[in-house]
Amino acid sequence: MNEVLTRLQQIGIVPVVVIDDVKDAAPLAKALCDGGLPCAEITFRTEAAVEATRIMATEYPDMLIGAGTILTVEQVDIAVAAGAKFIVSPGLNPKVVQYCVEKGIPVTPGVTSPSQVEQAIELGLDTVKFFPAEAAGGLNMIKSMAAAYTNMKFMPTGGINPNNVNEYLAFNKILCCGGSWMVSGDLVKAGKFDEITRLTKEALMTMFGFELRHVGINCENDDQAKQTVKMFEAMFGFTATEKKASYFAGSAIEAMKSPYLGTKGHIAIATNDANRAKAYLENQGFEFNMDAALYNGDKLITIYFKHEVAGFAIHLIQK
Repeated sequence: MNEVLTRLQQIGIVPVVVIDDVKDAAPLAKALCDGGLPCAEITFRTEAAVEATRIMATEYPDMLIGAGTILTVEQVDIAVAAGAKFIVSPGLNPKVVQYCVEKGIPVTPGVTSPSQVEQAIELGLDTVKFFPAEAAGGLNMIKSMAAAYTNMKFMPTGGINPNNVNEYLAFNKILCCGGSWMVSGDLVKAGKFDEITRLTKEALMTMFGFELRHVGINCENDDQAKQTVKMFEAMFGFTATEKKASYFAGSAIEAMKSPYLGTKGHIAIATNDANRAKAYLENQGFEFNMDAALYNGDKLITIYFKHEVAGFAIHLIQK
């Protein structure tokens, strides 16, 4: 997969923005970056779109800026010259797609039917936009088409919101979702960039769904671990069960049969998508211990952070 599309997959949610005034470009870019989403698809429906793209791409070079609502090859050239790294179209225009493919420019045209997916395949694409997602049948329609076109990935846009984004992202044929709820036109026009940052963070936390899964306690030996969980069972009624390397009291307390990672033990944080969570946290400056990572194919199952917190090793675990 193209490097840009791989990064979009890691990001998960692509803010779809409409900018009417170029003065809003830089503060909007900052708001999105501060919120943890260094990405934007700028719709080329306004006179400010080209200059806004140029400003965001120049002042925030680490952002992944794309151009949306691209209808002609001339717009492709203008958008790329302004700094756009990927092209998005509402429909599948073979001329535009072929031009992008020949130029090596990542492009995701809009489709709503199997015939259009086959056109995209014929043009050499492995990723398409599904638009308008909810109006065109939503996730059920995508799953129906994906069953026939097993190598195709989809980027649904249109009607995506906090209530359904995780349902879409849970399907392994979804590359990412386009959404505008955190960057509504009213918020941008009103200059409410702090609110955009808050909604962006909220969107990320909704996507990741971080929650405490269990706390691991390092014990010296099997007997001490067994006695530890028996104590929790006696106090709180947590049923004690034995695993290969530990005992559990209920599902939240784990007693290791011998000391494992972490001076005192470990804390497991569950997430909806460990791969995306890892990419996000690395972008925030956190490091991981790759030697302790477990995968199922290319799906990350669990991974430990490189550094302890208050004597505890911390690890992500896929829900």
